[in-house]
Amino acid sequence: MDGCLFCMIASGEIPSRKVYEDEDTYAFEDINPQAKHHVLVISKKHIPDVAHCEDLSDGQLAACLRTCAKVAEQVGIRENGYRVVTNCGQDACQSVSHLHFHVLGGQQMSGKMV
Repeated sequence: MDGCLFCMIASGEIPSRKVYEDEDTYAFEDINPQAKHHVLVISKKHIPDVAHCEDLSDGQLAACLRTCAKVAEQVGIRENGYRVVTNCGQDACQSVSHLHFHVLGGQQMSGKMV
């Protein structure tokens, strides 16, 4: 989608610190990390958020979650645990209107979810 920050990152128009890429997803380090390891996993197909996931095939949506697991393995947080979060909409503080998952770990996470 024209003007979408994450679409431009996935296409290489905007540089990023790539962690992983496949046909359906792109993963890169967050520029404002909220944990020792904080990687964003995005769908290469532009959709605004999880509320619009019917616009992805089941395979494309599953690829996002598989990539989260691959990223956790690659950055070394799989064994001790990690958190996968997606925000949906303004009240959830979604800052970029493009489906993305935060993979967070490398430290003891708070027991609070909000």
